Amino acid sequence: MNIQQLYEFCLSKKGVTEHFPFDEDTLVFKVGGKMFCLTSLKEWENNTPSLNLKCDSERAEVLRAEYDAINPGYHMSKIHWNTIAFHSDVSDKMMCELINHSYDLVFKSLTKKIQNEILQNEN
Repeated sequence: MNIQQLYEFCLSKKGVTEHFPFDEDTLVFKVGGKMFCLTSLKEWENNTPSLNLKCDSERAEVLRAEYDAINPGYHMSKIHWNTIAFHSDVSDKMMCELINHSYDLVFKSLTKKIQNEILQNEN
Protein backbone atom coordinates (compact mmCIF):
# COMPACT_ATOMS: atom_id res chain seq x y z
CA MET A 1 0.00 0.00 0.00
CA ASN A 2 1.26 3.47 -0.80
CA ILE A 3 0.09 6.84 0.51
CA GLN A 4 -2.31 7.36 -2.41
CA GLN A 5 -3.93 3.97 -1.85
CA LEU A 6 -4.25 4.71 1.88
CA TYR A 7 -5.76 8.11 1.12
CA GLU A 8 -8.31 6.70 -1.33
CA PHE A 9 -9.17 3.77 0.95
CA CYS A 10 -9.85 6.01 3.95
CA LEU A 11 -11.81 8.61 1.98
CA SER A 12 -13.97 5.91 0.38
CA LYS A 13 -15.58 5.30 3.76
CA LYS A 14 -18.86 6.99 4.64
CA GLY A 15 -18.51 10.42 6.24
CA VAL A 16 -14.70 10.52 6.26
CA THR A 17 -12.88 13.83 6.12
CA GLU A 18 -9.17 14.64 6.11
CA HIS A 19 -7.48 17.15 8.40
CA PHE A 20 -4.12 18.48 9.59
CA PRO A 21 -5.11 19.51 13.15
CA PHE A 22 -1.67 19.17 14.74
CA ASP A 23 0.83 20.31 12.14
CA GLU A 24 1.54 20.21 8.39
CA ASP A 25 2.95 16.68 8.67
CA THR A 26 0.28 14.64 10.46
CA LEU A 27 -2.58 13.62 8.17
CA VAL A 28 -5.68 12.71 10.17
CA PHE A 29 -8.78 10.96 8.90
CA LYS A 30 -11.96 11.53 10.89
CA VAL A 31 -15.53 10.28 10.86
CA GLY A 32 -18.15 12.37 12.60
CA GLY A 33 -15.41 14.71 13.79
CA LYS A 34 -13.50 11.93 15.58
CA MET A 35 -10.10 10.55 14.58
CA PHE A 36 -9.71 6.98 13.40
CA CYS A 37 -6.43 7.09 11.43
CA LEU A 38 -3.29 9.23 11.67
CA THR A 39 -0.09 9.11 9.63
CA SER A 40 3.04 11.20 9.15
CA LEU A 41 3.68 12.41 5.60
CA LYS A 42 7.41 12.75 6.41
CA GLU A 43 7.55 9.08 7.37
CA TRP A 44 6.10 8.19 3.96
CA GLU A 45 8.76 10.36 2.28
CA ASN A 46 11.45 8.64 4.36
CA ASN A 47 10.05 5.19 3.44
CA THR A 48 9.24 4.43 7.10
CA PRO A 49 5.45 4.88 7.08
CA SER A 50 3.16 3.89 9.90
CA LEU A 51 -0.44 4.44 10.97
CA ASN A 52 -2.02 5.13 14.32
CA LEU A 53 -5.31 3.26 14.48
CA LYS A 54 -7.90 2.82 17.18
CA CYS A 55 -8.34 -0.76 18.35
CA ASP A 56 -10.41 -2.72 20.83
CA SER A 57 -8.18 -2.95 23.92
CA GLU A 58 -8.20 -6.75 24.15
CA ARG A 59 -7.56 -7.18 20.43
CA ALA A 60 -4.78 -4.57 20.61
CA GLU A 61 -2.86 -6.72 23.11
CA VAL A 62 -3.27 -9.85 20.96
CA LEU A 63 -2.11 -8.02 17.82
CA ARG A 64 0.94 -6.57 19.58
CA ALA A 65 1.97 -10.06 20.68
CA GLU A 66 1.40 -11.52 17.21
CA TYR A 67 3.02 -8.87 14.99
CA ASP A 68 6.39 -7.14 15.29
CA ALA A 69 5.02 -4.15 13.35
CA ILE A 70 2.21 -3.43 15.84
CA ASN A 71 3.06 -1.44 18.95
CA PRO A 72 1.22 0.72 21.50
CA GLY A 73 0.02 3.98 19.93
CA TYR A 74 2.72 6.61 19.55
CA HIS A 75 1.57 9.82 21.30
CA MET A 76 -1.85 8.22 21.84
CA SER A 77 -3.66 6.22 24.52
CA LYS A 78 -1.64 3.00 24.72
CA ILE A 79 -4.79 1.09 25.65
CA HIS A 80 -6.96 2.07 22.69
CA TRP A 81 -4.49 2.91 19.91
CA ASN A 82 -1.85 0.97 18.00
CA THR A 83 0.94 2.20 15.76
CA ILE A 84 1.40 -0.14 12.82
CA ALA A 85 4.52 0.03 10.66
CA PHE A 86 4.24 -0.62 6.94
CA HIS A 87 6.74 -2.83 5.09
CA SER A 88 6.96 -5.32 7.91
CA ASP A 89 4.98 -8.39 8.95
CA VAL A 90 1.51 -6.84 8.49
CA SER A 91 0.07 -7.48 5.02
CA ASP A 92 -1.85 -4.82 3.10
CA LYS A 93 -4.97 -6.95 3.54
CA MET A 94 -4.48 -6.99 7.32
CA MET A 95 -3.73 -3.25 7.30
CA CYS A 96 -7.08 -2.66 5.55
CA GLU A 97 -8.82 -4.84 8.13
CA LEU A 98 -7.24 -2.79 10.94
CA ILE A 99 -8.29 0.49 9.27
CA ASN A 100 -11.83 -0.87 8.93
CA HIS A 101 -11.82 -1.93 12.59
CA SER A 102 -10.68 1.53 13.68
CA TYR A 103 -13.31 3.25 11.51
CA ASP A 104 -16.05 0.93 12.82
CA LEU A 105 -15.10 1.52 16.46
CA VAL A 106 -15.21 5.28 16.02
CA PHE A 107 -18.39 5.24 13.92
CA LYS A 108 -20.17 3.11 16.54
CA SER A 109 -19.11 5.56 19.27
CA LEU A 110 -20.91 8.44 17.52
CA THR A 111 -24.39 9.43 18.57
CA LYS A 112 -27.23 7.80 16.63
CA LYS A 113 -28.09 11.24 15.25
CA ILE A 114 -24.61 11.73 13.77
CA GLN A 115 -24.52 8.14 12.49
CA ASN A 116 -27.85 8.68 10.72
CA GLU A 117 -26.69 12.00 9.24
CA ILE A 118 -23.59 10.33 7.84
CA LEU A 119 -25.57 7.45 6.39
CA GLN A 120 -28.19 9.77 4.88
CA ASN A 121 -25.58 12.08 3.31
CA GLU A 122 -23.95 9.15 1.57
CA ASN A 123 -27.12 7.98 -0.19
